[in-house]
Amino acid sequence: MARLSDIIEEFIKDMFEENNKGELQIQRNELANYFSCAPSQINYVLTTRFTTEKGYYIESKRGGGGYITIKRVEFNENTSLAEVINEKIGEWITYDKAIKIIEGLLEARIINNREAALMKVAINDRNLGSEFGIRNKIRANILKAMIMVVLSLNV
Repeated sequence: MARLSDIIEEFIKDMFEENNKGELQIQRNELANYFSCAPSQINYVLTTRFTTEKGYYIESKRGGGGYITIKRVEFNENTSLAEVINEKIGEWITYDKAIKIIEGLLEARIINNREAALMKVAINDRNLGSEFGIRNKIRANILKAMIMVVLSLNV
C-alpha cells in the first residue's frame, strides 16, 4: 500500500495535469483536511517532493488563508539551459542531489528512463573511483556534460 506522502504527491501532480498552467495554488490546511493529516505532512511533501532540483519552485503566502503557490519550471527557447544547469549543479554536486536532478528531468520528460539510468550509473561513487575530495567535482562535470548532450540531441 502506498504511503500517505506518495498519495499526496500524486494528488498534487494530478492537479498540475488538470490545471495545465505550470502553476498551482493550494491551501495547506484545506489539503491537510482532505487527507485527514497534519499540515506538517503537507509541508513535508512539498519540501521533499517538489524541490528546485525536480523542477519546482514554491512560494508560500502568510495570511489570507495560507495559500501556497507551486510553479513548475519549464524549459523553453527563452531559457538558457546552460545557465540553468550550471546554477543547479555548480562546481560540485553530491550523489543524492545529482539523483534528484536526474529524477526531476525524467519527471519533466526531458530525458527518458534509459538516459536516466545511464546518468545514474555514470555518476555513482564506485564508478568515479577518485579520492573523496574531488569526486563531487568530477560528478558535476560529468552530469553537466551528459545533460547538455542529451538536451542537444532532443532539440
